[in-house]
Amino acid sequence: MAPRKRSGRGISFIFCCFRNNDHPEITYRLRNNSNFELQTMEPALPMPPVEELDVMFSELVDELDLTDKHREAMFALPAEKKWQIYCSKKKDQEENKGATSWPEFYIDQLNSMAARKSLLALEKEEEEERSKTIESLKTALRTKPMRFVTRFIDLDGLSCILNFLKTMDYETSESRIHTSLIGCIKALMNNSQGRAHVLAHSESINVIAQSLSTENIKTKVAVLEILGAVCLVPGGHKKVLQAMLHYQKYASERTRFQTLINDLDKSTGRYRDEVSLKTAIMSFINAVLSQGAGVESLDFRLHLRYEFLMLGIQPVIDKLREHENSTLDRHLDFFEMLRNEDELEFAKRFELVHIDTKSATQMFELTRKRLTHSEAYPHFMSILHHCLQMPYKRSGNTVQYWLLLDRIIQQIVIQNDKGQDPDSTPLENFNIKNVVRMLVNENEVKQWKEQAEKMRKEHNELQQKLEKKERECDAKTQEKEEMMQTLNKMKEKLEKETTEHKQVKQQVVDLTAQLQELSRRAVCASIPGGPSPGAPGGPFPSSVRGALLPPPPPPPLPGGLLPPPPPPLPPGGPPPPPGPPPLGGGIMPPPGAPLGLALKKKNIPQPTNALKSFNWSKLPENKLEGTVWTEVDDSKVFKILDLEDLERTFSAYQRQQKEADAIDDTLSSKFKVKELSVIDGRRAQNCNILLSRLKLSNDEIKRAILTMDEQEDLPKDMLEQLLKFVPEKSDIDLLEEHKHELDRMAKADRFLFEMSRINHYQQRLQSLYFKKKFAERVAEVKPKVEAIRSGSEEVFRSSALRQLLEVVLAFGNFMNKGQRGNAYGFKISSLNKIADTKSSIDKNITLLHYLITIVEKKYPKVLNLNEELRDIPEAAKVNMTELDKEISTLRSGLKAVETELEYQKSQPPQPGDKFVSVVSQFITVASFSFSDVEDLLAEAKDLFTRAVKHFGEEAGKIQPDEFFGIFDQFLQAVSEAKQENENMRKKKEEEERRARMEAQLKEQRERERKMRKAKENSEEGGEFDDLVSALRSGEVFDKDLSKLKRNRKRITNQMTDSSRERPVTKLNF
Repeated sequence: MAPRKRSGRGISFIFCCFRNNDHPEITYRLRNNSNFELQTMEPALPMPPVEELDVMFSELVDELDLTDKHREAMFALPAEKKWQIYCSKKKDQEENKGATSWPEFYIDQLNSMAARKSLLALEKEEEEERSKTIESLKTALRTKPMRFVTRFIDLDGLSCILNFLKTMDYETSESRIHTSLIGCIKALMNNSQGRAHVLAHSESINVIAQSLSTENIKTKVAVLEILGAVCLVPGGHKKVLQAMLHYQKYASERTRFQTLINDLDKSTGRYRDEVSLKTAIMSFINAVLSQGAGVESLDFRLHLRYEFLMLGIQPVIDKLREHENSTLDRHLDFFEMLRNEDELEFAKRFELVHIDTKSATQMFELTRKRLTHSEAYPHFMSILHHCLQMPYKRSGNTVQYWLLLDRIIQQIVIQNDKGQDPDSTPLENFNIKNVVRMLVNENEVKQWKEQAEKMRKEHNELQQKLEKKERECDAKTQEKEEMMQTLNKMKEKLEKETTEHKQVKQQVVDLTAQLQELSRRAVCASIPGGPSPGAPGGPFPSSVRGALLPPPPPPPLPGGLLPPPPPPLPPGGPPPPPGPPPLGGGIMPPPGAPLGLALKKKNIPQPTNALKSFNWSKLPENKLEGTVWTEVDDSKVFKILDLEDLERTFSAYQRQQKEADAIDDTLSSKFKVKELSVIDGRRAQNCNILLSRLKLSNDEIKRAILTMDEQEDLPKDMLEQLLKFVPEKSDIDLLEEHKHELDRMAKADRFLFEMSRINHYQQRLQSLYFKKKFAERVAEVKPKVEAIRSGSEEVFRSSALRQLLEVVLAFGNFMNKGQRGNAYGFKISSLNKIADTKSSIDKNITLLHYLITIVEKKYPKVLNLNEELRDIPEAAKVNMTELDKEISTLRSGLKAVETELEYQKSQPPQPGDKFVSVVSQFITVASFSFSDVEDLLAEAKDLFTRAVKHFGEEAGKIQPDEFFGIFDQFLQAVSEAKQENENMRKKKEEEERRARMEAQLKEQRERERKMRKAKENSEEGGEFDDLVSALRSGEVFDKDLSKLKRNRKRITNQMTDSSRERPVTKLNF
């Protein structure tokens, strides 16, 4: 609300009740940026002495009702400015002297207006005069000196306003007078004394709440603003809730907030007024939910919010978003944010994320689980048992029993330990604490509590020890299993390498013998008379020998590793023989195609009319060799396809009329002694929090680090936090200066000092953390590598995929002409463009729908595509860059641990230090496991490269997530299209069934009409007609058949009457 001028002399004040969550108070401020610059004026009277001026100025400041801060600012002004302000105020008071400057005038006016209740007999000018008078009172309460407000309160002016509000008639309640009266109360509350007087009045808030019954939106907004502000005042929240209960009785509403929800949902057609009202309502609701006891008590907020939710506020809030008003949206956001936080906090009590309070089953199950194995469970069962015995009659006072039970439970939940109710008490004189005290002896309860607390502590300690031992056993078991797996793999690898080593060794022996033989022959050839070079049985020339025989392989490397392969044959050997000529009269390959590949000329049938094109990416013919497309022959598909149907479905021209039979039938979606602390305060605080969570002494932490946590005292998350509190060099220097004061050191300082005494503390901690996380990281990487490997194998081997590509190639070649047609293959990304081609008969049918229909009829094995490509969705999630990064992280971490191990081996051993033994064992296992992962990755990359080339793609330009993502997207589209086909088929079958039913019903009616006509032409009915009538009426099942004969005439008459207007029989098929 904008600040209002006080006497136009530069002093203003603001009513702050309705701003944020601050308590309402009247504040004053001096304009012009607190420089206290006043309008230049010359006082008419000489300035009195300073002491006298201070007394006069103090009286003036007291009248202004300023806050302490602003009072100090006013008294700090120079004497000249104080005198200017005093003279200015006195001048204003002299100018405003008159009848309207005294509260008695307004009180008399209010009383006379209240006596004359109706506005009907008033002239328009008189009504305007009354409105101006009340507006003048509102202005006076805001701008007049403090003595005016005090005098108005002393003369009980508030009661006059409230009496007027209670007695006004309908016309007055809908006029501006009503709004101005509420404004007067608001102005009175803008003053600290006035506000205290309004809140202390016994019925002021109730009478204000009564004004919610008006249809005047401005009045309602003003009332809601007052009530919302009162919620922020200490003690005011409960008064507002009591006032809403008073309004419930006054307006005869079912609940106290019913009117608010109705107004929130109502549309007036006037946007500005409507948004203003709904914003005021939401602000009031938020104030009710978040203030009072709701500031601290989650149960109280849930209690009040449930009352609004039961009135249907949530769907109303969803509708209010359509107004697109930023202020209103802010209130809505606060409501939903507070609700979400409260519901999440409430659900945490049950270790859940969300509790469906609309589900009686879930709430019962949560209550039952919470009370099972507790002393309260028998009482819970007793409550349920007696609830079953409560009366359930729809009429009478049965609902009152449930209302009583509801109110008792509400009061148990929201009543505090002092027996005070933050809400208006549902049941008076019902103190939960007193009732509980009557049920049990307080001393016994105290003893039980102490005993229970002692046992609880013992139980917690035992539980912690048990969990610690379980973690230790699990870690040891896991290490043992990993060790056994590693040993088995190492054994297999060693056996394999041993066998290979023997084979290579034998090869070396054989080659050495051959080399010696050749050398011997060469020596013989050098002797005169020896056999000539190149003669039969003679040695080969050196050039020939060098060209035909590879050099002997080097001896095997230590460790059983294979030697590198021999170099390739040198150039100069005879060229390979030319390949066989192309078979079947094949044509020569196009320029740029590989030499050994001959492409068969395609014989593609041509459509009679132009077709819609299939937007594929044609694969260049020079990239066909070695791909799946060399195995695909679409010419066989053309013999199976119904090309006329395909041409009709995807014609480039729109049909003028719909042909019903054009589509196939199957197409159818505490405070301590002062401690010494030298480290940063915030860091020390965070370190203390960590140590309190760790629940270990410094010696225990030190032992755990030296023994590499053999007893599993340090969980992985705690190790990660400990790494954040490694002593820095500056910390160590400061702590060393005060090491003689170790006993006085704070907890965090002592911890850092103790840890700094460990040699290579940070490196040890990092190694321990890496050791604990290694198995988890490997377990995260392996499925990704396996996904790439299995996905590559699946797309490479899938026969269903190969068959599907063949059909799609035939479709594309038939539908496309010119440069886009006559293709030998296409890029796999074209698979996801199949659905872009729509039928010219039905726009809801795409080429993908048609393809699935053909596949289901002609190639049923293709339907196994999802089973053959089951690992594609997982492979599509793997990003090779991220995977390489994870592998690199593992490699660098393992290297760092190895480096630290070498360092620790060079250090003299310390008692209790098991780093070398534990880490040596870990390095042996981890290195082999990591090597296994690297081998798997290399295999996966090789398979992926083969798969990419198999489909004519360039391996270096496409990543696994992109490559497999194409297939994954296509498989999803196929599944969706299959479901849409099934839905269309069912829809078509339903339409046909309805058509058959209508035809049969029409035929049935025709038969009945003919039967009635034949019956009317007969003179009388026979025995068979009597039997049909008895069957219709049920009399045929009577035991006394004589009754049938006695009533024959009556039955015949009934049949005749009923035949005039015969009901239509509904047939069941």
